[in-house]
Amino acid sequence: MNDQPASPQHPAPPGSHVFSRSSYPEHLRISTILRKETVGGALLLLATVLALILANSPAADTYFSVRDYSFGYEPWHLRLSVGTWAADGLLAIFFFLAGLELKREFVAGDLRKFDRAIVPVAAAAGGVIVPALVYVAITATAGPEALRGWAIPTATDIAFAVAVLAVVGSFLPSSLRIFLLTLAVVDDLMAISIIAFFYSEDIQAPPLLIAIVPLALYAFLAQRFPTFFQRRAWAPWLILLPLGFVVWALVHESGVHATVAGVLLGFAIPVLPKGAGVGTAGAHGGDAVEVRPLAGHDDDGPLQAHDVAPDGLADTLEHRIRPLSAGFAVPVFAFFSAGVAIGGMEGLVSAITDPIAVGIMVALVIGKPVGILLATVAVTKTTKASLDPDLAWVDIIGVALLAGVGFTVSLLISELGFGQGTPEDDHAKVAILAGSLVAALTAAVLLRRRNARYREIEEQDRIDADQDGVPDVYEGR
Repeated sequence: MNDQPASPQHPAPPGSHVFSRSSYPEHLRISTILRKETVGGALLLLATVLALILANSPAADTYFSVRDYSFGYEPWHLRLSVGTWAADGLLAIFFFLAGLELKREFVAGDLRKFDRAIVPVAAAAGGVIVPALVYVAITATAGPEALRGWAIPTATDIAFAVAVLAVVGSFLPSSLRIFLLTLAVVDDLMAISIIAFFYSEDIQAPPLLIAIVPLALYAFLAQRFPTFFQRRAWAPWLILLPLGFVVWALVHESGVHATVAGVLLGFAIPVLPKGAGVGTAGAHGGDAVEVRPLAGHDDDGPLQAHDVAPDGLADTLEHRIRPLSAGFAVPVFAFFSAGVAIGGMEGLVSAITDPIAVGIMVALVIGKPVGILLATVAVTKTTKASLDPDLAWVDIIGVALLAGVGFTVSLLISELGFGQGTPEDDHAKVAILAGSLVAALTAAVLLRRRNARYREIEEQDRIDADQDGVPDVYEGR
């Protein structure tokens, strides 16, 4: 009789099921990001509530005076209001992180695999197209001005969504959290593309062409000397940041919305570290570069680029800048953007009955989840895949509802479409807040009812029978 303990049976390779578990390094990385976003989401909620209180209190005049106060260097056309600096400047930091995250996912994350990328990418597309169509259908008779807000309900605010999960105490499985984050990142890319192509006016070619020069220098330095910028914390701030600011200023001058510069700068940062193998010397100055194999890699086989958990420059900058984005940039933008003078109950009724507001609320609460679900079902049927056996379709519905929490980017598009402080903008912002609140509450009720099942999945995820440091359910992924 064999008295050796039976080795744990490895699960089937991912890909036969949608919403299956990711690789273990990806699970750890996403968990860390979402913990940071939870804090950012709490600050975002606090800033929003404070803005609404001030905008509807005796201090309203002071609040709006501060928001509209202008400063900056006029010869460079950078004399902007505080609110515009927050929207064009601080949100560029947010979109820089979105660019970093998206590039990392497609270079070294799970999205480099078609079978894992197709579901969140298709879901994000469905979550953009369907709510836009719903909004257009509702506002079609309200005039051409109303149609300028068609893109408002297309975005998902991951910080707000994760904060909702934290508040309701949901134990949402990591596969669904990763799906939600990935969907939000792809959403951000689609949103910035929409802003660049549909909400940029009077494009001036010369500044845009000149911006290529500092952008190219920025990319060259980041690609050529990544280890230098990783090991010397001051270097990105004193070398890359000034170049990035020049790119941002030139893009702003061109008429393209300046947040587009943030995404371009994020895309220019390398994801994978220099070096061909574990512990090999870097190409510059003999700096050693750590390249850690992913769990499940065959130690006897050659180490490929996608077999590593990168500690490259993109990861380094993400760790340094995410607290600045989540803890300062986005909450400050929300503070100066979400402050709407509602005007009592009469003003509230007037706002939420405006076709613009109705279109946004219906698109966020119904259009967004329907689009995500339709795309997910279509991919599942087309690829003949099945839902992961640990999950049920009600879980996907809950996450799709949570994706209807559109806030930061929706507020930005509202200002771009209608102009900050206009009646249409105020009504749109009331609708964004109301629609996001309804979507969040509906998702919270549904997901909380599934917590018992989620706890069972969490217990499975902790079992490490062979004590190799990787839970058994992640072996071979």
